[in-house]
Amino acid sequence: MDLGIVKRAGRKPVVIGFLTFLFPVTLNLIVAGILSGKREMDPVLLKSIWHVAIFQAVTSFHVIVCLLADLKLVNSELGQLAISSSMISGMCSWGLVIVILFITELKHEPFWILLCPISLIVLIFYVLRPLMVKMIAKTPEGKQVKEGYVLSIFIMVLGTAFLSEVLGHHVVFGATALGIAVPHGPPLGTALENKIESFVSSILLPSYFVLSVSRVDLLSINSETVFVICVFGLTSFIGKVLGGMLPALFFKVPPVEAFSLGLVMSCQGISDVLLVQHGHLTFVMTLPSVYPILDIQIPLLLIEYYCLILCRNLHVFACRMQLVDRQMYSMMVINMLFVSGTFTPVIKFLYDPSRHYKASNKRTIHHTSLNMEFRILAGIYHQDSTPCMIRLLEISNPTAKTPMCCYVVHLVQLVGSLSPLFMYHEPGATAKLPTKDCGRIINAFRLYEEESNGNVIVNLFTSISPFASIHEEVCRLAVEKRTSVVIIPFHMQWRFHGIEDITEARAVNRHILAKAPCSVGILVDRGTLSASKHHFVYKIGIIFVHGRDDREALAYGLRMAKHAKVSLTVIHLIDPAEGAVQSLDMDLDDDIITEFKAASAGKKRHSYLTEFVKDSVELITVIRSVQNSYDLILVGRHHRSFSPIFMGLTEWNEFPELGFLGDVLASSDSQCQVSVLVVQQQVYRAGDRMNSAKNLLEDSAETVEIIFECTQGWKDIDISRHRMQPR
Repeated sequence: MDLGIVKRAGRKPVVIGFLTFLFPVTLNLIVAGILSGKREMDPVLLKSIWHVAIFQAVTSFHVIVCLLADLKLVNSELGQLAISSSMISGMCSWGLVIVILFITELKHEPFWILLCPISLIVLIFYVLRPLMVKMIAKTPEGKQVKEGYVLSIFIMVLGTAFLSEVLGHHVVFGATALGIAVPHGPPLGTALENKIESFVSSILLPSYFVLSVSRVDLLSINSETVFVICVFGLTSFIGKVLGGMLPALFFKVPPVEAFSLGLVMSCQGISDVLLVQHGHLTFVMTLPSVYPILDIQIPLLLIEYYCLILCRNLHVFACRMQLVDRQMYSMMVINMLFVSGTFTPVIKFLYDPSRHYKASNKRTIHHTSLNMEFRILAGIYHQDSTPCMIRLLEISNPTAKTPMCCYVVHLVQLVGSLSPLFMYHEPGATAKLPTKDCGRIINAFRLYEEESNGNVIVNLFTSISPFASIHEEVCRLAVEKRTSVVIIPFHMQWRFHGIEDITEARAVNRHILAKAPCSVGILVDRGTLSASKHHFVYKIGIIFVHGRDDREALAYGLRMAKHAKVSLTVIHLIDPAEGAVQSLDMDLDDDIITEFKAASAGKKRHSYLTEFVKDSVELITVIRSVQNSYDLILVGRHHRSFSPIFMGLTEWNEFPELGFLGDVLASSDSQCQVSVLVVQQQVYRAGDRMNSAKNLLEDSAETVEIIFECTQGWKDIDISRHRMQPR
């Protein structure tokens, strides 16, 4: 847990979290008062009705974060809001539960019940936490925590859990308090998760669920209990949905997202099962004749109750202090299973973050004017990709008339923490950086920005999130900043010591290719582009066959061709069998080829070559004859798979995300030593051309507004009159 999320939470999550706690608790207590006053019921049920009302209304931060992780919504706007809100709601809920349990136990030994947990918390936060901080300080950055440190923390877990039990509280109390005290994230949190995650998730957790549900006795449930539990379940559900939905609507969250947020906040899971189980399996034990100083009440799990038989000769006295009986426990567990099992697929159906990207105006390099600002979003997994990315930005020809705005996102996998982090690095700020790699990346891009003489503006971000959903951050940023292309490194990175395979990054790249709101480029970095910085000319090659992705690659090449130190060669591969076929796609190909010929006329450093190929063998022969003649090769991703020149390549495509040509250049048996940029154009439908013109007008209107806002003498002018409205 990252408790800092509470400090960073704005007004919106605080209001939603507090109301999500207040509404269901209030409704359930009102209903409990009505039922206990106007309905005759079983005495046991009447005695427990207030506890049932509270147990049904609580919210758990861990359950909601795990649910969002399973649905891959951690990085979505809904997920970020739900995480912050659930932290507030969960703290209020569990604070209320602890108070109620303390009040229940205070009837027996008030002094010990209050003193013991306070002493345990002081021990954890003022003795054990400083020890863990020292462990982190003694661990060199980038190195793993020593096995002895991990073992000592496991001993701390067992020790605090045992002390919690001995001092009169549930075993989970001490372990949870220690978990909060452990510094989240690397290196300590990461090491602990790597050690115990598989064992807990694969063995302990399923076993615990089986054990918990095995205590459910369907035959013992009567109609009265079913009615009461269902009423509380319904009112708590309504309270949580309203508590999440109403403030979200007030803060102008779309209705579907607000309702989905309410459903997320209403789900229950393992923490709630543990709470109900504690209420059902609580016992009080006193040891007056053996340990007079421990004349206190100790809650025990059911399995410990059987151990009391062995203690009869010690004159141990035990009595049951049951907050809910077996049939109430059974019905509440069934209710939790029903709520979580029903609403999880409903949330997945209602809320799809990619719908925002699909509904947004598509942006591509080809449809971005050469005379307007060019916006690029660059993702980086490792600092070694920085030189090649900077060189690619440099040859994209930023000038005073055609400036470039670059958004750089350092993508870091979240391990050892539940809360993702998205940071914007302000120029000149001295904020604490998550990793050393992050600092080096920031310094390199800041230096490039300074050397660009104002032609490039660089905005730097760090996203620390699960790789299963980190693409949502990239796509959302691309939508907000209206970028024309997202450029991300290939998951295989060529280093001096060999090839480094970031396996998790491959899935991230595929998700970005599928959901990005703009064009996407995958950069296969072999070091040739960054090493060519001392050359007089950057040699760029484009292998052009046909289709929209090849046109997008050539459109990018047209930008590069305007750079004084770029030599661009277009190799047009022509299938003679398709020469007589005319189509709109081929007309568009001819148009951009003609545009390149006109732009390169009279410039000896640019050239246009044609090669006739009739099958895949000739295609590969041509590619291998030119593959090591350049510093960077641009290719399109998609081509017609039924074309004869690609017929054989479809059967052994090693990296489908690179397309046919990219796979030939980057496959393991390739002799290519050159960096490759594989380009995919965002699909432009018929109605999107009007949107392109609309975007141009919106950008112009935005520029007009900025001019007026920056002119101090014109503050009173109504800017709305100067907006450019698209026809």
